[in-house]
Amino acid sequence: WSWILLVALVSPMMVGLRMDFSVLLEPLGFVKVLEWVLAIFAFATCGGFQGETVLLVSCEGVVNKTITAAFAYPFRLNTVAFSAPDPKGCGGTWNDVYLTGDFSSSAHFFVTLAALVFLYCIAALMVYIGYNHVYQENNKFPLTDLAISVLTAFLWLVSTFVWAKTLADIKVSTGASIIPAIESCKAPGTTCHFLSVTSMGVLNVSVVFGLVNMILWAGNVWIVYKDTNLHNQWNRISESP
Repeated sequence: WSWILLVALVSPMMVGLRMDFSVLLEPLGFVKVLEWVLAIFAFATCGGFQGETVLLVSCEGVVNKTITAAFAYPFRLNTVAFSAPDPKGCGGTWNDVYLTGDFSSSAHFFVTLAALVFLYCIAALMVYIGYNHVYQENNKFPLTDLAISVLTAFLWLVSTFVWAKTLADIKVSTGASIIPAIESCKAPGTTCHFLSVTSMGVLNVSVVFGLVNMILWAGNVWIVYKDTNLHNQWNRISESP
């Protein structure tokens, strides 16, 4: 029964199928492949990040002890605590120390958009390759593609700039500026020094991919627009005496 159900669902989709991979060499298909690849890179560079902040602590009974706070996507830093160097050895002055800030909403927005764009590009490529004749004959498909392209370009613009601002805040919340905010480091006989933080170069690259995606989708708007009757109507109006 499962096979019968599968055939019943797939058969209507196969009607009118005409595989034509030459569309991938045309701007419409080639740009969509680029958008698909860049969405993967944007997703991977942001969603796969893991890092840590390391401090050097000296207090009563503890000399030059390194403590770390490991953080990762989606960057809920307020749930990340430094490992205590030795609470008893520090005379009971060391309390749990957490990083500050919850940046998950911006990170989720950026990564979710990349994932949705990835899925849409696959669906669009299936239409371009298998049903390009239907796409060209029925103006509803180009118009829908145009609307989605405009919306996607706008969302890339918003999500990239929001993520860039969030990344700057993450760097502050995991950098040397956290030392003055740690109360345990102000106890008598206790000193804290910032040692290191994982390089966030890959996150900087994710912002670049976001900008490239935005530019690419903005260009895609013009490519799709030329396949709609809006472009043809404008040409007729401009050519009429």
